[in-house]
Amino acid sequence: MRMFLSLRAVALAFAVLLAALPARAADIATINDTARFLAGMMPSADSPLIPLTRDPAWQQHARFFDHAFAQLEQRQLSKIRSWAEANLAAPRPTMFYMFSGPDFIYADAFYSRATTYVLSALEPTGSVPDLARLPRSDIGAALYSVERSLSSILSFSFFITKKMKVDLHAGEINGTLPILYVFLARSGKTIRGVAPVTIDENGIVGAEGGGKGAVRGARITFAGNDGVERTLYYFSTDLSNSGVKTSGFLKFCETLAPGNSLIKSASYLMHAGNFTLVRDFILKNSATIIQDDSGIPLVYFNQKRWRFFPFGRYAGPIAEFPGRYQDSYAELFRRAQPIDFGIGYRWRTHETNLLLAVQLPGDGFGTADAVAQDAPPPKPPAPPRPRPPRQFDPFGSPGGFFWFGR
Repeated sequence: MRMFLSLRAVALAFAVLLAALPARAADIATINDTARFLAGMMPSADSPLIPLTRDPAWQQHARFFDHAFAQLEQRQLSKIRSWAEANLAAPRPTMFYMFSGPDFIYADAFYSRATTYVLSALEPTGSVPDLARLPRSDIGAALYSVERSLSSILSFSFFITKKMKVDLHAGEINGTLPILYVFLARSGKTIRGVAPVTIDENGIVGAEGGGKGAVRGARITFAGNDGVERTLYYFSTDLSNSGVKTSGFLKFCETLAPGNSLIKSASYLMHAGNFTLVRDFILKNSATIIQDDSGIPLVYFNQKRWRFFPFGRYAGPIAEFPGRYQDSYAELFRRAQPIDFGIGYRWRTHETNLLLAVQLPGDGFGTADAVAQDAPPPKPPAPPRPRPPRQFDPFGSPGGFFWFGR
């Protein structure tokens, strides 16, 4: 009897000891499983998030994203990848995407062979907690918040800044990080690690600190189907002249240059004098620039150092950006080649303009490295089709109609 009591005492003590230990790895959702869960995709079989996938709120969320991303893939992403394959032969390892917000999905579609992505915008990095430890009642609201944050880019190909200021500050799941998770998962990536990073005034990246004026963000390591490890940086930073003068962000970017740049739906900021430093950086450090007309005006390109390959149709800026019409753009796009996808503020295919600018040899650049082949003979642009009745205003109320609304 004494031996039996002794064994019971030992077992009880062992149970108390186990309870005091930190949670086992199996009890904590991995970053990749968290991303898949937020993206409406099944996490791994042994994930603690599996019970949450039986909730009707998550199942509805998964159906919503399955439909939305299938349509996005068919309508735009697959066509963008085909366009890039035909027009870009050997992109540089680094791609810069200024004024991007958390728009990794288009960065990946245009430059899928990059190994380092640098995204930057004002929006905060935010955080994603351990979802398995959130109250069940909070999960549905968190998932719906993610859907709202993505509604405009899934519908129009760009984020609406006014909506982002509201959506990215709501709830336990906030900032750009959860959206980056969703885009990585839905792009078929496996996330291997996420860490907060800072850039000090000298452009040096560290895990923390950096002092006053440090630029803060996140570094995400991931792999695609080819197994190659890649790095995605997202930095929350002010890209105006006053902002980049007091930070080391562009100094950090210089350590990764030369690269390729993507600019779309950039609010025509680089048309004005307050963004000359970031504009000059892009022109100096890009082997190729893919942009819509909201990017760098043609007048700032050195015509002797760049070749231009226009695609689509230039219809001028939308009404929300008056005074940004470029006669030189209109002239250039008279010899534009057709395009079969929409991008930017003019997201309807028959209104879209896309410019591929390639830096000519000199200072380490060369067209042979950047473009698949010489431009084919110019084709006359297709006659403009009648503009359909306006269905909704993308800059209107957040409750407006969306293609993928519930």
